[in-house]
This record gives sequence, structure tokens and C-alpha cells, in this order.
Amino acid sequence: MSDEQSDTGTGWPEPTGPSRPTGPAAEPDPRPDAPDPDETAPLRGEPRREEPGPDGGRPDGDEATVDLTRQATAGDAAPPAAPARKRMSSASVMIAVLLALLGFTLVVQLKTTSTDPTLSAARQEDLVRILSDLDARENRLRQDIAELEESQRQLASGAQGREAALEEAARRADELGILAGTLPATGPGLTVRISGGGKSIPASRILDAVQELRGAGAEAMQISGGVGSPARIIASTYFLDGEGGGLVVDGRRMTGPYSITVIGDPATMRTALNIPGGVAASIRGDGGNVSFEDREVAEVSALHEPITLEHARPVS
Repeated sequence: MSDEQSDTGTGWPEPTGPSRPTGPAAEPDPRPDAPDPDETAPLRGEPRREEPGPDGGRPDGDEATVDLTRQATAGDAAPPAAPARKRMSSASVMIAVLLALLGFTLVVQLKTTSTDPTLSAARQEDLVRILSDLDARENRLRQDIAELEESQRQLASGAQGREAALEEAARRADELGILAGTLPATGPGLTVRISGGGKSIPASRILDAVQELRGAGAEAMQISGGVGSPARIIASTYFLDGEGGGLVVDGRRMTGPYSITVIGDPATMRTALNIPGGVAASIRGDGGNVSFEDREVAEVSALHEPITLEHARPVS
């Protein structure tokens, strides 16, 4: 074996002289100052080194590639343009406002009903009486509507219209006379007796009782006391506390105990006065007493002088 060969351990001699490229020969660079390809070629398995650019950063080609890549990525990630919001029409705005007002009204009504101490503390029997009172009012209003519709039909019935008109006018005159207190009235009703138990009853209690009876469907009323003539109660009747006790009704002085005769549905009016926390409970709480007597035929005979109107005129 020569000096230029050495044993590699595989049985084949390894040359010790300068190595030659095993691949195809590269074409030489025609430039006179070009570097040797063998000196600039990187070794196999060694990463390629990037030469810094003129300003010490990445080469110009790499910077352009990175900028293009960033622009492409930003373009892909940009969200699509949001569509223009449609303007709400005036009808939509009005509907929304009405719904909001309706919701507010319902909430207030529910809160008022749920926080009513009178109804929450009432017994089952009292609630049944209140419900019966409301049903009676509804039936009475429905009956009035039916009568008015029948009167309208008769007045528009042609040949019988004049006769029906006269009858209707007479009936309305009688009703208005009873309401105005210029005509006596009779019918089923109730007598309410109120005593103060040794104390004078304030005029406000009597007024509350009259208002409750009106709300329960009273059609005619009169009040009388221990001293003094009865007084007809109409829409313009006033109640005042008398000097040294007693009561003044439309200028007439009365003393207790008092008796109110009223024409209407007895059960409905009695229920209205016996509502928990109402008139009867207030008078009994002050030491007085309230009693009721149903009358199949109650007579309201006291009359009120006709009122002369000074300012009101009918609309033509």
C-alpha cells in the first residue's frame, strides 16, 4: 500500500490527496473576480446562512417576500363590511312606544292590586260579597244598554216612531224627576240606621255612606233624624257638621240617630256598606252602630225644590 492511501476499516483504501467533486462538474463563472464554487458551497446538512443587507437587516428580497405575505394575511383576516342598518319607520317607533306604555300600565296595575291591604286582609266571605256586588253592577249596566238599544229601535221604526217617542219622553221625564228629587218614588230597597253611641257622627261619615249607596245602584234616597223633617238626597245635596253636634243637610238641621231610606237592590247596597274597612266598619270603630232592614216596598216621599239653572245651558 502506498503512502497516499490509508486503511478505512472497510477494506477499501481512502485517498489522502485533495478531494474531487463526485457530482457533475459545475460550469465556471465567466466573471474574473467570481469566488470559487467549492469555497462558497455549503457543506451537506449545514443550514444556509443569510447575508445581511446593506442596512444590517434582512436582504431586500426577503423583506419584499415578508411584506407580501403580511399584506395577503391582513387582506384575508379583514372582516366583511357591515350592511347598513335599516332606519326604523315612524309606524314601528309608534308601535314600540305603545307596547312600552302598555307594559308599564300592566306592571303598575299588578303592583297596585297586589299591595291593596283591604283585599289582602279580606275574608273569603267578604271577597264573595264584593264579587257579587260587581256582578250586580255589570248586570244593571247591561240592562240599561239593552233598554237604550230597544228605545232607539222603536224611535226608528217608521209609523210608530212618533208614539214611541212620546212614550219614551214621558218615561225619561219621570226618571229625571226621581233623580232630581221633584217626584216621589217607591220600590224595593233598604233602610240604614246609623247611631253614634253617645257621640256625634261627623258629616263625612254620612257622606261616605251616601256615596257607597250611589255606587251600589241607589236610585232614590232620603235621610231623616231624631229632630227635623226628612231631606231628599240628590246630586247637589251637601252635608255639614252642625254647631254643638248634629248635622245640616241642604240647610236643614238634624240630630242623630239617622235613618237613610234608599231604593235599589238591597243585597248589593248592604254588601257595599259592609266592605272591610268601609263605612260600617269605620262607624263601628268610632263607637257607633250601623243596622240594616230590607224593605220590599220602600217609599221616598221627601221632595226637593226644583233647581233654577243660572249658568248651564243645553247644547243645541
